[in-house]
Amino acid sequence: MQQVPPEMLWMRFSFENLGQSPLYTMTQGNGADMIDTHTQTGTRWLEKAGLRPTRQRVTLAGLLVGDGQHRHVTAESLFDAAKGQGDAVSLATVYNTLRAFCDAGLLQEVTVDGSKSYFDTNTHDHPHFYWEDDGTLTDAASHQLVISNLPDAPEGAEIASVDVVIRLRRKG
Repeated sequence: MQQVPPEMLWMRFSFENLGQSPLYTMTQGNGADMIDTHTQTGTRWLEKAGLRPTRQRVTLAGLLVGDGQHRHVTAESLFDAAKGQGDAVSLATVYNTLRAFCDAGLLQEVTVDGSKSYFDTNTHDHPHFYWEDDGTLTDAASHQLVISNLPDAPEGAEIASVDVVIRLRRKG
């Protein structure tokens, strides 16, 4: 891994604009230490799920969970983040890797409008807010949601899960 001088400014990625391109913030410090920590965290995350830690998987895992925070990303926003830090990874690889992470139980896919997919690092059952104005997805408080009745499943079927996405738009 390339060493970065401590006095050098480096870029750190924040997914505060969830579902969109990541927000880049300039930070003073030793970028190599943080990148190394993100890499180690990402590698452990993959190994825990039994996935082989390839270079591309470690890169994407580090962006997803390297700082220990939950986030919602699209394939495009994760691709932009990887590209922005100089990693050579194709958009097809990002899609395939996100699918592998979902299959391994590391991510939860949340589909909005039947076509837009977000990937959530929080795999516990919880509702989401979808902000129509800017196309972002955020967590909603689970403890405030009460589902008291569901319709009966059709003959020969059983309910596998209930996904709750609450669509919002800002007033005004």
